[in-house]
Amino acid sequence: MNKSEKLADLRHFLARYSLPPDRPAISLGFPAADAVLGGGLRRGALHEVFASDWGASGFAACLAILAAGNKPLFWIRPDYEALEYGTLSATGLLELGGDPRNLFLLRAPDAGDALCATADILACPHVGAVVLELSGAPRCLDLVASRRLALLAEESGVTLFLLREGAMPQPSAAATRWQVHSRSSHPQNDDWGAPRFGAQLTRHRLGALSDFILEWDSENGIFHEAAAHSGAVVAAPADRPADASRQRRA
Repeated sequence: MNKSEKLADLRHFLARYSLPPDRPAISLGFPAADAVLGGGLRRGALHEVFASDWGASGFAACLAILAAGNKPLFWIRPDYEALEYGTLSATGLLELGGDPRNLFLLRAPDAGDALCATADILACPHVGAVVLELSGAPRCLDLVASRRLALLAEESGVTLFLLREGAMPQPSAAATRWQVHSRSSHPQNDDWGAPRFGAQLTRHRLGALSDFILEWDSENGIFHEAAAHSGAVVAAPADRPADASRQRRA
Protein backbone atom coordinates (compact mmCIF):
# COMPACT_ATOMS: atom_id res chain seq x y z
CA MET A 1 0.00 0.00 0.00
CA ASN A 2 1.13 3.52 -0.67
CA LYS A 3 1.16 6.27 1.95
CA SER A 4 -2.34 7.61 1.19
CA GLU A 5 -3.86 4.11 1.42
CA LYS A 6 -2.16 3.52 4.77
CA LEU A 7 -3.49 6.81 6.11
CA ALA A 8 -6.99 5.90 4.89
CA ASP A 9 -6.78 2.53 6.65
CA LEU A 10 -5.61 4.22 9.83
CA ARG A 11 -8.51 6.69 9.77
CA HIS A 12 -10.90 3.81 9.19
CA PHE A 13 -9.42 1.87 12.15
CA LEU A 14 -9.71 4.87 14.48
CA ALA A 15 -13.27 5.58 13.38
CA ARG A 16 -14.36 1.97 13.80
CA TYR A 17 -12.68 1.08 17.07
CA SER A 18 -12.79 4.37 18.93
CA LEU A 19 -15.96 5.52 20.65
CA PRO A 20 -18.03 7.09 17.86
CA PRO A 21 -20.86 9.50 18.63
CA ASP A 22 -24.32 8.01 18.97
CA ARG A 23 -26.06 7.88 15.59
CA PRO A 24 -29.76 7.21 15.98
CA ALA A 25 -31.53 5.58 13.07
CA ILE A 26 -33.49 7.74 10.63
CA SER A 27 -37.15 7.01 11.32
CA LEU A 28 -39.39 7.02 8.26
CA GLY A 29 -42.41 7.75 10.46
CA PHE A 30 -44.21 4.59 9.33
CA PRO A 31 -43.91 2.02 12.18
CA ALA A 32 -44.11 -1.07 9.96
CA ALA A 33 -41.29 0.15 7.72
CA ASP A 34 -39.17 1.24 10.70
CA ALA A 35 -39.66 -2.20 12.26
CA VAL A 36 -38.39 -3.97 9.13
CA LEU A 37 -35.40 -1.59 9.04
CA GLY A 38 -34.58 -2.25 12.69
CA GLY A 39 -35.69 1.19 13.89
CA GLY A 40 -35.18 3.14 10.69
CA LEU A 41 -32.60 3.80 7.99
CA ARG A 42 -29.01 3.45 9.11
CA ARG A 43 -27.36 6.86 9.42
CA GLY A 44 -23.88 7.33 7.99
CA ALA A 45 -24.36 4.60 5.38
CA LEU A 46 -24.85 4.13 1.66
CA HIS A 47 -28.43 3.55 0.47
CA GLU A 48 -29.34 2.81 -3.15
CA VAL A 49 -32.56 3.94 -4.85
CA PHE A 50 -33.24 2.37 -8.24
CA ALA A 51 -35.78 4.08 -10.45
CA SER A 52 -38.65 2.27 -12.12
CA ASP A 53 -40.01 5.68 -13.18
CA TRP A 54 -39.75 9.37 -12.28
CA GLY A 55 -41.05 8.73 -8.77
CA ALA A 56 -37.65 7.57 -7.54
CA SER A 57 -36.26 11.11 -7.59
CA GLY A 58 -39.03 12.28 -5.30
CA PHE A 59 -38.51 9.30 -2.99
CA ALA A 60 -34.77 9.98 -2.78
CA ALA A 61 -35.51 13.65 -2.05
CA CYS A 62 -37.86 12.71 0.80
CA LEU A 63 -35.29 10.35 2.32
CA ALA A 64 -32.60 13.03 2.00
CA ILE A 65 -34.84 15.59 3.73
CA LEU A 66 -35.30 13.16 6.62
CA ALA A 67 -31.58 12.43 6.85
CA ALA A 68 -30.32 15.99 6.46
CA GLY A 69 -32.54 17.68 9.04
CA ASN A 70 -31.25 21.23 9.44
CA LYS A 71 -27.85 20.42 7.94
CA PRO A 72 -26.76 21.01 4.33
CA LEU A 73 -28.08 18.68 1.65
CA PHE A 74 -25.87 18.19 -1.42
CA TRP A 75 -27.33 16.87 -4.69
CA ILE A 76 -24.59 15.83 -7.12
CA ARG A 77 -25.08 14.83 -10.75
CA PRO A 78 -23.11 14.82 -14.00
CA ASP A 79 -23.88 17.49 -16.59
CA TYR A 80 -25.65 15.05 -18.90
CA GLU A 81 -28.17 14.22 -16.14
CA ALA A 82 -29.52 17.77 -16.29
CA LEU A 83 -29.77 17.60 -20.09
CA GLU A 84 -31.54 14.23 -19.99
CA TYR A 85 -33.79 14.57 -16.95
CA GLY A 86 -34.06 18.32 -16.37
CA THR A 87 -32.80 20.49 -13.54
CA LEU A 88 -33.80 20.27 -9.91
CA SER A 89 -36.25 22.78 -8.50
CA ALA A 90 -35.75 24.48 -5.16
CA THR A 91 -39.48 25.22 -5.16
CA GLY A 92 -40.20 21.52 -5.50
CA LEU A 93 -38.00 20.77 -2.50
CA LEU A 94 -39.88 23.41 -0.52
CA GLU A 95 -43.22 21.81 -1.44
CA LEU A 96 -41.88 18.49 -0.14
CA GLY A 97 -41.09 20.14 3.19
CA GLY A 98 -37.36 20.71 2.67
CA ASP A 99 -35.47 23.95 3.16
CA PRO A 100 -34.06 25.28 -0.14
CA ARG A 101 -31.55 27.38 1.82
CA ASN A 102 -29.81 24.15 2.83
CA LEU A 103 -29.81 22.70 -0.69
CA PHE A 104 -26.56 22.74 -2.69
CA LEU A 105 -26.67 21.58 -6.31
CA LEU A 106 -23.42 20.39 -7.84
CA ARG A 107 -22.97 19.46 -11.49
CA ALA A 108 -19.82 17.57 -12.46
CA PRO A 109 -18.41 17.10 -15.98
CA ASP A 110 -18.86 13.31 -15.86
CA ALA A 111 -19.59 10.37 -13.56
CA GLY A 112 -15.97 10.05 -12.44
CA ASP A 113 -15.81 13.65 -11.30
CA ALA A 114 -19.19 13.26 -9.60
CA LEU A 115 -17.80 10.33 -7.60
CA CYS A 116 -14.73 12.34 -6.59
CA ALA A 117 -16.87 15.29 -5.51
CA THR A 118 -19.10 12.97 -3.50
CA ALA A 119 -16.09 11.49 -1.71
CA ASP A 120 -14.80 14.96 -0.82
CA ILE A 121 -18.17 16.10 0.55
CA LEU A 122 -18.72 12.90 2.52
CA ALA A 123 -15.53 13.65 4.44
CA CYS A 124 -17.19 16.68 6.05
CA PRO A 125 -19.19 15.69 9.16
CA HIS A 126 -21.16 18.96 9.07
CA VAL A 127 -23.09 17.81 5.99
CA GLY A 128 -26.48 16.23 6.64
CA ALA A 129 -26.99 14.10 3.52
CA VAL A 130 -25.72 13.63 -0.02
CA VAL A 131 -27.65 12.44 -3.08
CA LEU A 132 -25.49 11.17 -5.94
CA GLU A 133 -27.55 10.80 -9.12
CA LEU A 134 -26.13 8.59 -11.85
CA SER A 135 -27.78 7.00 -14.87
CA GLY A 136 -26.78 3.91 -16.76
CA ALA A 137 -23.78 1.86 -15.70
CA PRO A 138 -20.65 4.06 -15.54
CA ARG A 139 -17.47 1.99 -15.35
CA CYS A 140 -16.13 4.06 -12.47
CA LEU A 141 -18.98 2.93 -10.21
CA ASP A 142 -17.91 -0.57 -9.22
CA LEU A 143 -17.81 -2.54 -5.99
CA VAL A 144 -14.54 -0.92 -4.92
CA ALA A 145 -15.94 2.57 -5.46
CA SER A 146 -19.10 1.78 -3.51
CA ARG A 147 -17.04 0.39 -0.63
CA ARG A 148 -15.00 3.59 -0.54
CA LEU A 149 -18.14 5.73 -0.47
CA ALA A 150 -19.70 3.56 2.24
CA LEU A 151 -16.52 3.80 4.32
CA LEU A 152 -16.42 7.59 4.04
CA ALA A 153 -20.09 7.83 5.00
CA GLU A 154 -19.53 5.60 8.01
CA GLU A 155 -16.57 7.61 9.23
CA SER A 156 -18.22 11.03 8.93
CA GLY A 157 -21.79 10.05 9.76
CA VAL A 158 -23.08 11.64 6.54
CA THR A 159 -25.84 9.60 4.89
CA LEU A 160 -25.44 8.95 1.17
CA PHE A 161 -28.27 8.12 -1.24
CA LEU A 162 -27.21 6.77 -4.61
CA LEU A 163 -30.01 7.42 -7.11
CA ARG A 164 -29.75 5.15 -10.15
CA GLU A 165 -31.76 5.65 -13.34
CA GLY A 166 -31.75 3.22 -16.23
CA ALA A 167 -29.48 0.85 -14.34
CA MET A 168 -29.52 -2.74 -13.12
CA PRO A 169 -28.49 -3.61 -9.55
CA GLN A 170 -24.89 -4.74 -9.19
CA PRO A 171 -22.84 -5.92 -6.18
CA SER A 172 -22.24 -2.99 -3.86
CA ALA A 173 -21.60 -2.01 -0.24
CA ALA A 174 -25.05 -0.46 0.16
CA ALA A 175 -26.82 -0.96 3.48
CA THR A 176 -30.22 -0.92 1.74
CA ARG A 177 -31.44 -1.03 -1.84
CA TRP A 178 -34.84 0.23 -2.94
CA GLN A 179 -36.74 -0.28 -6.19
CA VAL A 180 -39.16 2.64 -6.45
CA HIS A 181 -42.06 3.64 -8.67
CA SER A 182 -44.70 6.34 -8.35
CA ARG A 183 -48.27 5.67 -7.28
CA SER A 184 -51.41 7.67 -7.88
CA SER A 185 -52.09 10.29 -5.24
CA HIS A 186 -55.46 10.71 -3.58
CA PRO A 187 -56.69 14.28 -4.27
CA GLN A 188 -57.90 16.15 -1.22
CA ASN A 189 -59.71 19.49 -1.09
CA ASP A 190 -59.09 20.21 -4.78
CA ASP A 191 -55.36 19.70 -4.22
CA TRP A 192 -52.98 17.37 -6.04
CA GLY A 193 -52.73 15.09 -3.03
CA ALA A 194 -49.70 13.80 -1.18
CA PRO A 195 -46.93 12.03 -3.14
CA ARG A 196 -47.17 8.24 -3.03
CA PHE A 197 -44.47 5.70 -3.76
CA GLY A 198 -44.33 1.98 -4.24
CA ALA A 199 -41.05 1.09 -2.52
CA GLN A 200 -39.64 -2.43 -2.61
CA LEU A 201 -36.80 -3.10 -0.18
CA THR A 202 -34.72 -5.58 -2.21
CA ARG A 203 -31.53 -5.47 -0.12
CA HIS A 204 -31.07 -5.02 3.61
CA ARG A 205 -27.74 -6.01 5.07
CA LEU A 206 -29.03 -6.06 8.64
CA GLY A 207 -32.55 -7.44 8.36
CA ALA A 208 -35.60 -8.47 6.40
CA LEU A 209 -37.03 -7.39 3.06
CA SER A 210 -40.49 -6.07 2.31
CA ASP A 211 -42.75 -3.99 0.04
CA PHE A 212 -44.39 -0.74 1.07
CA ILE A 213 -46.80 1.80 -0.33
CA LEU A 214 -45.74 5.03 1.32
CA GLU A 215 -47.36 8.45 1.34
CA TRP A 216 -45.19 11.47 2.07
CA ASP A 217 -46.48 13.99 4.60
CA SER A 218 -44.76 17.24 3.61
CA GLU A 219 -46.22 19.11 6.59
CA ASN A 220 -44.60 16.83 9.18
CA GLY A 221 -41.73 15.46 7.09
CA ILE A 222 -42.56 11.77 7.56
CA PHE A 223 -44.02 8.85 5.64
CA HIS A 224 -47.41 7.28 6.28
CA GLU A 225 -48.90 4.06 5.07
CA ALA A 226 -50.98 4.93 2.02
CA ALA A 227 -54.61 4.46 3.00
CA ALA A 228 -56.90 2.69 0.58
CA HIS A 229 -59.52 4.89 -0.99
CA SER A 230 -62.58 4.14 -3.06
CA GLY A 231 -62.63 5.42 -6.61
CA ALA A 232 -65.47 6.10 -8.96
CA VAL A 233 -67.00 2.98 -10.50
CA VAL A 234 -68.46 3.12 -13.99
CA ALA A 235 -72.04 1.86 -14.04
CA ALA A 236 -73.05 -0.96 -16.38
CA PRO A 237 -74.75 0.28 -19.58
CA ALA A 238 -78.53 0.07 -19.45
CA ASP A 239 -78.90 -1.46 -22.91
CA ARG A 240 -77.00 -4.73 -22.28
CA PRO A 241 -76.40 -7.12 -19.36
CA ALA A 242 -73.67 -6.41 -16.81
CA ASP A 243 -71.87 -9.66 -17.68
CA ALA A 244 -71.55 -8.60 -21.29
CA SER A 245 -70.20 -5.25 -20.12
CA ARG A 246 -67.50 -6.94 -18.06
CA GLN A 247 -66.53 -9.22 -20.94
CA ARG A 248 -66.27 -6.20 -23.25
CA ARG A 249 -63.99 -4.38 -20.79
CA ALA A 250 -61.85 -7.52 -20.38
